[in-house]
Amino acid sequence: MPARTFPPPSSSGDRTGDRSGDRTGDRADRTSIRLALGIPIGAEDSASGMTERMTERVLCEHADRCGGCPIIGLPYGEQLAMKRGRVVQSASRYPTLELVYTEPVAAADPIVEYRTRAKLIVSSGSKLGLYAKGGGHQVVDIPRCRVLSPLLAEIATVLRARIAADEKSDGPLAPFDLGGTPPRGALRAVDLREVHTDSGKRVLVTLVVQRGRVASRELLDEAARSVATEAPAIVGIAVNFHEGESPQILGTETVVVYGTSLVDDRVGRSRHRATYGSFVQAHRGQAERVHALLVDVLGLDRARPDGTPRPRVLDLYGGSGTIALALAQAGADVHLVESFAAAAGHADDAARAQQLPIRAEAADVVSALRRLTEKKASFDAVVVNPPRRGMSPLARELVSRLDVSSLAYVSCDPDTLARDLDHLLRLGFTIATLRPLDMIPLTDEVETVAVLRRIGVPAPKVLYEDDEILIVDKGAHEPSTPQADYASSLVDRVRKLPDASQAVPIHRIDVGTTGLVMFARSPAHESRWRAILESETSRKIYIAGARGVTPSKGAITRELREDGKMYPARTRYRRLAVASGHSVLRVIPEQGRTHQIRRHLAAIGHPVLGDDRYGHAPTNRFFEEKNALDRTFLHCVRLEFDHPTNNQRLIVEAPMPGDLRGVLERTSGPGTLRFLEHKNALGHSGQSSMPPPPDSTHDHGSALDIDSSTPSLHPELTSGDDELNGRDSSSGSL
Repeated sequence: MPARTFPPPSSSGDRTGDRSGDRTGDRADRTSIRLALGIPIGAEDSASGMTERMTERVLCEHADRCGGCPIIGLPYGEQLAMKRGRVVQSASRYPTLELVYTEPVAAADPIVEYRTRAKLIVSSGSKLGLYAKGGGHQVVDIPRCRVLSPLLAEIATVLRARIAADEKSDGPLAPFDLGGTPPRGALRAVDLREVHTDSGKRVLVTLVVQRGRVASRELLDEAARSVATEAPAIVGIAVNFHEGESPQILGTETVVVYGTSLVDDRVGRSRHRATYGSFVQAHRGQAERVHALLVDVLGLDRARPDGTPRPRVLDLYGGSGTIALALAQAGADVHLVESFAAAAGHADDAARAQQLPIRAEAADVVSALRRLTEKKASFDAVVVNPPRRGMSPLARELVSRLDVSSLAYVSCDPDTLARDLDHLLRLGFTIATLRPLDMIPLTDEVETVAVLRRIGVPAPKVLYEDDEILIVDKGAHEPSTPQADYASSLVDRVRKLPDASQAVPIHRIDVGTTGLVMFARSPAHESRWRAILESETSRKIYIAGARGVTPSKGAITRELREDGKMYPARTRYRRLAVASGHSVLRVIPEQGRTHQIRRHLAAIGHPVLGDDRYGHAPTNRFFEEKNALDRTFLHCVRLEFDHPTNNQRLIVEAPMPGDLRGVLERTSGPGTLRFLEHKNALGHSGQSSMPPPPDSTHDHGSALDIDSSTPSLHPELTSGDDELNGRDSSSGSL
């Protein structure tokens, strides 16, 4: 079937996006289209009309340069298949999610002229657009953009003309040009938001200016009035002050210079208060679809007997209340939590105006959850809609302590969603459905709604067991033994296993570290196996991500202080790969001092990535925000020991977990993972045995092995990092 095209607007200004344009392009992949639509292969094509729509392509004059719509060249069905593939790929990194079925992606309608919120960059040459493909900061001017709503396109045209005039006259809306001699202008970007009011469609305009370069308030007021006169749909204009060299488009201070500061905006059932710079979904129709889906999966639209209390829903990361208002309209009693006080206030105002049962609380999610768990608050469901970086580990832990049977997670990043779902499953939930939606057509972004139900904390995965011991795979954000801040622990989960009700750990690893932990089935076997694991012939091997590029191999000898005493400690390492300027290491601690690996690597200036105690805070923050790393990059990949009953060298491995695999893919693509897998360096799920090993000075030749004759570094004790000060000292781990 030939592809249909969405033709670009004509030179006369026609922006209807009529789908009856010329038929061009190659035949679309019908298999991927059917998969995207959920149509079984070989079934009668009862959805032929929808399939035809899936072959349509969008043409744009800026497609070869603009980075705003990276997959615009693909037929729409292939775009949906790609987006579904992103969700499936992210989930498949985790064994706990491998069997979770991902629904077909809910297609958007329309896929052109849909965007009712746009942040456009201003650049010299009167450019108003987006950054070019390939990175950098070259701005592509995008008149006749295919995805802006007609009204926003009209406002952008007015602004573009005004920017051009002010650039010539050095007026208040001249583009900011730091490279000029001298520097010129102040306008860096514009933020346009279309709102749907009872009297029609209107627009809020935010002018982002460089602080210190801005014109006088009188000139800005005059410029705003002039722009609004040319575009009567504008109901308000504000100035936002950009700070220094911040990569964020919007600064923290916004001042209204024309018109209203707030306006009512309708999205489906939800009527909320829109203001300058506040978050809103890009596609209004798909946002309404998310609201309807939440109402459905939470059962809010079902008939209830008279006198039945309204379902209680906790809405976390609630923003200005678009979801909460839709749920309240459907019959829920909603407690909204939002850290930005102004947004929470807008939600509260909108709820009161519509007489809806919403309590809006201005607080960060963790603080609010602490109070709610202490009060033993009970809810029928929780809805979370976090930013791209996902929920924090502590927020996930606290949510699991609530008396709640259902949780709906709305996510814009499949990687952080999969990471968080893996943790929530260990905390006692199971996934009922995973439903992606195309929220931003023509891009590779995908929105996903995951619905979870409470079933109870599961037992861990067992990688080796016999009559005396178990070796299990510990997850991230889980203490080996009970700690006050955690509702459960690894030992609690191990004791759910058959014949393990009295299990005790032989060794322990940190809360943020994953991998192998050995347990004795009974305390009677503990001392015997502790001696075996601490013997010179036994080894614990770790994979670590370290900041910067380390030497290719080395050994670190540095005494470590525990309980006021100094103890000898030596750690050997080999660099396996470099990923985006940082090192992937194979590490063997020769002792088991508390935090030994973390403290030793920090001592030579290459701390473990994500280590919030001994690490580099700016690097950790970057890796959390950009690469979804919310814990230490440290994994116990292998245990080796001589089994006392069969005279065999037993080797047990745990594969690198999904979150760390995801970090490597996000930082350096699939190449690093393929290289490490080829070297058999990432571990596998299983066990093997061999005769006792030769002398340890010859145990080299594999990525798993490190030459014990490596020269040793002796970093001096120059700080108090060795003092535990009671923090994490109970773990007794690495």
